[in-house]
Amino acid sequence: MSELFENDLLGLNTIIDQDPEFIPLISEEEENHMNSEDVPEVLSILPLRNNVLFPGVVIPITIGRDKSIRLIEDAFATTKTIGVLSQVKSSIEDPGINDFNRVGTVAQIVRKLKMPDGSTTIIIQGKRRFQLDNFVQDVPYFKAQVTGLHDEKLDMKQDKNVALVSSMKDMAIRIIKESPNIPTEATFAIKNIESPTFLVNFIASNLSSELDKKQQLLEINNIGKRIEGVIEQLSYELKMLSMKNEIQSKVKMDIDRQQREYFLNQQMRTIQDELGDNPVQNEIGEFEKRAKLKKWTDKVEKAYRKEIAKLSRMNPQGAEYSVQLNYIDLLLELPWNDFTQDKFDLKNAEQILERDHFGLKKVKERILEYLAVLKLKGDMKSPILCLYGPPGVGKTSLGKSVAEALGRKYVRMSLGGLHDEAEIRGHRRTYIGAMPGRILQNIKKAGTSNPVFVLDEIDKIGRDSHGDPSSALLEVLDPEQNFAFNDNFVELDYDLSKVLFIATANNLSAIQGPLRDRMEIIEVNGYTVEEKIEIAKRHLIPKQIEAHGITKKDVIISDVVLEKIVEDYTAESGVRTLEKRIAKLVRNRAKQIAMNEKAAAKISVNELLQILGPSHSKDKYIGNDFAGVVTGLAWTQVGGDILYIETSLSKGKGKLTLTGNLGDVMKESAVLAHQFLKANAEEFGLNPEVFDKYDVHVHVPEGATPKDGPSAGITMLTSIASAFTQRKIKKFLAMTGEITLRGSVLPVGGIKEKILAAKRANIKEIILSAKNEKDVSDIEPGYIKGLTFHYVDTMSEVLEIALLNQKVSRAKKID
Repeated sequence: MSELFENDLLGLNTIIDQDPEFIPLISEEEENHMNSEDVPEVLSILPLRNNVLFPGVVIPITIGRDKSIRLIEDAFATTKTIGVLSQVKSSIEDPGINDFNRVGTVAQIVRKLKMPDGSTTIIIQGKRRFQLDNFVQDVPYFKAQVTGLHDEKLDMKQDKNVALVSSMKDMAIRIIKESPNIPTEATFAIKNIESPTFLVNFIASNLSSELDKKQQLLEINNIGKRIEGVIEQLSYELKMLSMKNEIQSKVKMDIDRQQREYFLNQQMRTIQDELGDNPVQNEIGEFEKRAKLKKWTDKVEKAYRKEIAKLSRMNPQGAEYSVQLNYIDLLLELPWNDFTQDKFDLKNAEQILERDHFGLKKVKERILEYLAVLKLKGDMKSPILCLYGPPGVGKTSLGKSVAEALGRKYVRMSLGGLHDEAEIRGHRRTYIGAMPGRILQNIKKAGTSNPVFVLDEIDKIGRDSHGDPSSALLEVLDPEQNFAFNDNFVELDYDLSKVLFIATANNLSAIQGPLRDRMEIIEVNGYTVEEKIEIAKRHLIPKQIEAHGITKKDVIISDVVLEKIVEDYTAESGVRTLEKRIAKLVRNRAKQIAMNEKAAAKISVNELLQILGPSHSKDKYIGNDFAGVVTGLAWTQVGGDILYIETSLSKGKGKLTLTGNLGDVMKESAVLAHQFLKANAEEFGLNPEVFDKYDVHVHVPEGATPKDGPSAGITMLTSIASAFTQRKIKKFLAMTGEITLRGSVLPVGGIKEKILAAKRANIKEIILSAKNEKDVSDIEPGYIKGLTFHYVDTMSEVLEIALLNQKVSRAKKID
């Protein structure tokens, strides 16, 4: 309502100024006179594009079309009576006979004015509604036959109609009061209209509704129904106006509050400056004091000066102020060119390493080599070490001992499950909640630029849509690049070349090739039973006694008990499960002491069943009483293990069946072994025809566990050969090695872990490839005490050693 009402009044300002007595309102008598006038049968039709003319209402119209100008000139010179029809679509510039609504208003031209810009404006007043019958002319302008329409008057003697008119009037006056764009004179006009018919037409004409909705109101004959339609439109407009005013009021309040806060902050700053107690200046002053103590480069200092100047110009209430404050604080917290002094006492370093870790000879030698070179050269770049081995062998804890031996700070960063590149490189400062990457966070935590930095579980890094953290680590772990490591948050090069990075991993194959090449791989093998006993006595038992609040006198665990625990209650390369078992024993003794129960301090072997429960069923050598059952050696991520290869024969057509959840490589080994025997049957005293008469079934127990790799090649060969020959396998014998179709035996990995598994299973002899002899020579003599090794080059040598001339009991006749 507000927009058109305002436009109508503005359009009539010129007329009102020229004739102050002219008011576009009609009395009830004038309305009755208009309704009594006859409607001409033929009317000149003036199209309206953006408005609808209601009876009795006066509106200004600017004439622009040539047809319309010609029509007005002819009409103004004669009767001044025309027909006004609104267009169906206001976008049509030159309407045709089908572009008009069918109900319009007879209009009287009140004035014709020439405007200062040369255009023609007419003032017209609606008289009566009419129904369009048909057009009789379209040149030079439209003429049409019409039929007059009568409005069904409202009976104002009925209370319902009085209430309708009163509601419409009240709502219109309320809109005028709440809208800042409608002049107050409009209230005067509405209050002085007596006729309900003219009132509803006057209000409907000034609604800000869509053109089609106004046309619908015009087409309603019953005045009561028309008033109800207008009230519906007024309700909607009142609701929209209320929402608009509420939004504007809220925006104004927000602006007023911001302006108020701004002026108050300015006044506060002025007062604080006068009193010398400005918190912003105090913070900047504290930063400056800290900056004087920093040993940073000119480039970093220049960046700091730029950022501190930017901070001094910022509004403390602004959102970016805290981000800028945190950034400057980080620049000051980072230990630029701050280094701890390395200790070059190699004897002391060796003692610390020996004190904290039993075994790990290669690792200790490498650390001492680094210390020796650093002592002689002074500025050697730190190596990137990767300790690789099964869980629980002390890879992570070794970092603390190295840090103590070097006299450096120690930090550890767990990479397990890391999948966002920003965790390494940091977020850009444009993001809300941005922070530096965990590399620089840990450097800040260490307070020095040359700590011992442990990257734990580097083989467990993930990757997803957020990037590849392992690729981001390429820069961190490359001595040729990490002297200028760039964090996205800091945006300045930071020197990581003096940091001693030590990575740990269980599975080398899970590490990216380029990342693996940047690290010096040091294999950390599992422990023997003797080593585990020694580790328990030196470290695990004292640690658990202290953790459970008892003394050494309260619990005594002998070597015999420890050996029993290691052999029967653990099955691992490391000592984590062993520590749990010892903790269980110590907790049991602590409970007895707390409950004042009498118990001997020394724990006996017989008590283990009561405290720890039944021992685990461990893999032991099961003998050589069955043909086709051979003991093999395998490597797993938790150390070495033994596995059995079982082969059985049944009459058939030479089909080979493989079961036991085997991988492709292991299946290929079985096919190779079967084919080799078939091709060389006569050499081993077999009839070649038996391979076409018997189906071969090779099974590896524990079918729920996936198995793969080439290590079981010679074991499968021996198993199939034993099944066909029905000859016994040599007692207490195990083997590992890859085979080829030519009959060669190739070397395999994980030799130390496999040897430890063999010892746990009471194996006495082991067959290996001749090329694995160097791996055995690297193992300390104590590891291989009591074992006999057979080094072979061909598969025939394997069978010569493994197969006895003696047949198994109840041997099958294979022919």
